[in-house]
Amino acid sequence: QVQLVESGGGLVQPGGSLRLSCATSGSIASIRPMGWYRQAPGKEREWVARITSGGSTTYADSVKGRFTISRDSARNTVYLQMDTLKPEDTAVYYCYLNYYSVTYWGQGTQVTVSS
Repeated sequence: QVQLVESGGGLVQPGGSLRLSCATSGSIASIRPMGWYRQAPGKEREWVARITSGGSTTYADSVKGRFTISRDSARNTVYLQMDTLKPEDTAVYYCYLNYYSVTYWGQGTQVTVSS
């Protein structure tokens, strides 16, 4: 069984930065693609970024150039560095892991961008 635990959310002013972490358990965590989604109030869940076991990354256009996803395989942890945050980045951020046809999710961490 795979468990994902996010941390690092909070309140930040526009233009600020936050780094989210997603710690995983289970032997498959270091060899599977992982990433982040987010869900703002009243909106559908939106894919944000993805990283493969080899380190290849992809981003949604809305965060490209501002967010950076990375992983520390030795620690089974994936990070999302968020810079130049905007109010529209306010959402609950969810970490996920793909294991063939199964997707594992974390519980989510709130990010609020407001002055």
